[in-house]
Amino acid sequence: MEIKRNGSQPSSKGSAEYFTGAVRVDPLLQAPEPARMRCASVTFEPGARTAWHTHPLGQTLIVTGGCGRVQHWGGPVEEIHPGDVVWFAPGEKHWHGAAPTTAMTHIAIQEALDGKVVEWMEQVSDSEYAG
Repeated sequence: MEIKRNGSQPSSKGSAEYFTGAVRVDPLLQAPEPARMRCASVTFEPGARTAWHTHPLGQTLIVTGGCGRVQHWGGPVEEIHPGDVVWFAPGEKHWHGAAPTTAMTHIAIQEALDGKVVEWMEQVSDSEYAG
């Protein structure tokens, strides 16, 4: 058994290479091998969002606060709220972030495949974000 105490893992800023706007990432879990689970709490300030990306084994988002937006490639922009759970299938191109005037926090859960959890792509344009 291992307990990660609150405050024992430092927060980090989301890199401008992969995010638009102010984003804070708080690590929760990186399970040791042979487990593959990776988990973080991510807070997006209003208007902030990820770049387009995929996950080799999919991703689950659990919205814990605020109001956000998600979109998969070719689909409409969807609004998400606390309590919503979003599943992206393996290889599904998507983005997620806050609403234009409201911050959003979610727990992001994904698994590593051969040590890799994400494939980053191009930034989400303002017109794509607006829907």
